[in-house]
Amino acid sequence: MTNGPIRVLVVDDDEALCQTLEAGLVKRDFDVTCRASGEDALALLDTSDFHVVVTDLHMAHLDGIALCQRVAERRPDVPVIVLTSFGSFDTAVAAIRAGAYDFISKPVQLDVLGIALRRAAEHKLLHEEVRRLRSAVAVPPADGEDLLGTSPAMRAVRDVIARVADSEASVLITGESGTGKEVVARMLHKTSRRQGGPFVAVNCAAMPEPLLESELFGHTRGAFTDAKEARVGLFARATHGTIFLDEIGDMPLGLQPKLLRVLQERVLRPLGGSSEVPVDVRVIAATNRDLESAIEERRFREDLFFRLNVIHIELPPLRARGGDILTLASQFIAKVATREKKSIVGVSPSAAEKLVGYSWPGNVRELQNCVEHAVALARYDQITPEDLPDKIRNYKSSHVLVAGDDPSELVPMEEVERRYILRVLQAVAGNKTAAARVLGIERKTLYRKLERYGLGS
Repeated sequence: MTNGPIRVLVVDDDEALCQTLEAGLVKRDFDVTCRASGEDALALLDTSDFHVVVTDLHMAHLDGIALCQRVAERRPDVPVIVLTSFGSFDTAVAAIRAGAYDFISKPVQLDVLGIALRRAAEHKLLHEEVRRLRSAVAVPPADGEDLLGTSPAMRAVRDVIARVADSEASVLITGESGTGKEVVARMLHKTSRRQGGPFVAVNCAAMPEPLLESELFGHTRGAFTDAKEARVGLFARATHGTIFLDEIGDMPLGLQPKLLRVLQERVLRPLGGSSEVPVDVRVIAATNRDLESAIEERRFREDLFFRLNVIHIELPPLRARGGDILTLASQFIAKVATREKKSIVGVSPSAAEKLVGYSWPGNVRELQNCVEHAVALARYDQITPEDLPDKIRNYKSSHVLVAGDDPSELVPMEEVERRYILRVLQAVAGNKTAAARVLGIERKTLYRKLERYGLGS
């Protein structure tokens, strides 16, 4: 979360309590500095940076409430946690109104304080990220920078694109629905030597087999009923360019040998035709299916898989991209707000926490939908939690307790394994290859376990 330990400024005129808090927090890997008065703490904040301030409520001269107000005015980016007497609800409310991030009742439980400090430090980092994004969002991405994000996973994707853009090798893009597979395909085309040619996209799951064959390879006049004139197929239309075969995992089995021949021989025969036509296209395919499992289940040809999978690009799910969520959200907000003629400059820190904490099963596509919803409802110049869809605003990360919801439940080891395999399969949307990789076992071993536990198919 942070580079190095979380830096905490403890403010209390009780020296013994200060020493106790410092000793306990240092053991929990915090970097702690103590000051005995609010005035000294403010002077230090003018010259030094801290992630969180912890202050006692009752101090001579400048008390905790007044210190909260001063910090909120001078360093609004630094959250303040106030220590209050047990049960003093009114003073806790006063502290929050004065700008405190949180309050903790005395006697202080160090584990509880540690959790609150980490949460407050994360809030500070989110606040800084939101501020950075507000300044950056006014600058539109340069041409070709369609893949936003600085997470290691996305940097790796852009690196592969840069290295293979000018290659003629086929590319297979995999990833969950909504991760941006067509964006990657278009970027590959736009940065290749074929960029002057056409980019032709076709969804292999959207048409029945006879129609898809005609669309891809074309047909001659009279090739079938209603074929009153010849039709040029998409492969021919993509000459000197790129053809993008989306949802390749759903291509009918009967069409796969014909596609394989096109990839192998670089020629095709239109439906009803008697002669072959040369093909000059680069093929990029994409799928959210587990093709290796489909091969084992005889739903996809292994030889076609190898022809398509010369270069493999795997797109990470949005939930694995960390701060990229806010980067993407800010760009989407800028675009939608401009279109809707609304003066929205970004997302509030509290809304940012909701966005980062959500699991995003629909990935980037779901985030776009969320932003459309939020911009439509927004009443202020920032997106707030109240503007977000209910399922995102109310989302709570589910705990992982493989033995069941009751911690006292004791089950056999095989049952623990069965439940955990189920959890992993759910997390990877049923992709058995990905599940085997997460579990650290061979795919064939996973199939045997699924059969044994009655989880097959």
